[in-house]
Amino acid sequence: MFPTLPPILLGVMVFWLTLLFLSFGLFAPRNWMVFLTLIVSACSMAAAIFLVLEMNSPLDGLMKISSAPLRKALEFMGQ
Repeated sequence: MFPTLPPILLGVMVFWLTLLFLSFGLFAPRNWMVFLTLIVSACSMAAAIFLVLEMNSPLDGLMKISSAPLRKALEFMGQ
């Protein structure tokens, strides 16, 4: 079994990003361009966290990596 991502790391990262975006929103002028930029940035950070969590377990999940090439290489090495 693969080691899992420590929950404390994920919690600290989400907390830090939350504070970062709150401070950006607090000191930014109130207009639609700033709002749109914050939304796009928050979505990109959410996608990055999703990718980190998905790549933590590469053989299962939404994006799966086939184990066939590794099995083929091990079979070749065993000969």
